[in-house]
Amino acid sequence: MKEQNQSRVIKFDYIARVEGEGSFYVKMKDNKVEESRLKIFEPPRFFEGFLKKRSFREVPDITARICGICPVAYQMSSVHAMEKICGFKAHPTVRALRRLLYCGEWIESHSLHTFMLHAPDFLGYPDVITMAKDHREWVERALTLKKTGNDIVNILGGREIHPINVKVGGFYRYPQPSDFAELRKRLEEAQEIAHAATKWMAGLEFPDYEFDYEYVAMSHPEEYPMNEGRLISNRNLDIDVKDYEKHFTEEHMYYSTTLHTSLDKDKVIYTGPLARFNLNYDRLSKEAKKLAKEVHLKPICNNPFKSILVRMIETFYACQEAIKIIDGYEYPEDINDEVVPKAGKGEAVTEAPRGILFHRYEIDDEGLVVSARIVAPTSHNQKVIEDDLRRLVEKYQSLNDELLTERCEQAIRNYDPCISCSTHFLKLEIDRG
Repeated sequence: MKEQNQSRVIKFDYIARVEGEGSFYVKMKDNKVEESRLKIFEPPRFFEGFLKKRSFREVPDITARICGICPVAYQMSSVHAMEKICGFKAHPTVRALRRLLYCGEWIESHSLHTFMLHAPDFLGYPDVITMAKDHREWVERALTLKKTGNDIVNILGGREIHPINVKVGGFYRYPQPSDFAELRKRLEEAQEIAHAATKWMAGLEFPDYEFDYEYVAMSHPEEYPMNEGRLISNRNLDIDVKDYEKHFTEEHMYYSTTLHTSLDKDKVIYTGPLARFNLNYDRLSKEAKKLAKEVHLKPICNNPFKSILVRMIETFYACQEAIKIIDGYEYPEDINDEVVPKAGKGEAVTEAPRGILFHRYEIDDEGLVVSARIVAPTSHNQKVIEDDLRRLVEKYQSLNDELLTERCEQAIRNYDPCISCSTHFLKLEIDRG
């Protein structure tokens, strides 16, 4: 038996309950990981290529198609970058509505992930359908919560998925205050659901695992970050988004079709809800901070498995923020939202539900795209996911194959990676040779 344990090869052929197809390979010797690879084999999607020579006004609609769960993030990063190039400053009403739209995306995305994809891990179910047999009330409440977020996107974006009402400069159609009347009532219910769900999730059993990560997120002096701010970390990074490419580099790994992003050439970073919470705790509402305290979630949390709690606290906050924006909204009778193209380059970073999303464009004087670069949250998190899996395999190597597979899948879902649409099982193969 001792001889068998000297060499162990683990292959996860499929990663369940994430967007897309991928696998994980790890080779161990003498109880230490010698080699680990998180392999993504989705085909290239070429968005950056076919944006070329398209009008800058088309970019928000095209980039929204990159993701069906977080299309708003892609639209917001693109419109901010384009407006920066053209020297355009959005009207305060537009800025508020964009934040409201982002609230909708956070609500729908976080509720989908926490209840449908991640909660079954903690409760020992293979999927949410099975979980619903014993927790029907929570699944129904989750659907109510998600629908509320979808409805915000629908009102402002023109439809729930791949919204079409966003344009560079503002919106094609501005809602009437009356359009929000029913939604506001439901947001109060959604806020209550998020509050109760945070308390419920705090009772889950969290694996004993912490690590001293370098967290990276946006930071804004006056608000919890969504659309604007500087890029900061807990280890002295503090830069304007225009300097992103001076500090962040992408590397192609021979075993994966995705690019791995590093900070200052070799630093592994962690981005997403846990990073936002740790770096921007003081920007949360007093009610959200009180809720975090009630579930014993401290401002610096280094356990990625507790990201499920942070996502629900962000959902609670987003409901609050949406209500505040709706209460202050007045229909803009006279608004200048027409943007005149100007040749130049521009960058933007916004906070997608899963973390920072970078866009950089160059357009000519006719407004046609010369070049584009998009770095998604999953690209930023690829390395840290891979490192977490390596550390967890060493920590929990005494588990049998089935339990070790479940633990690693759960760790991947801490990050809710957007790979693409996925199957719902993970195949494990171990060579104890």
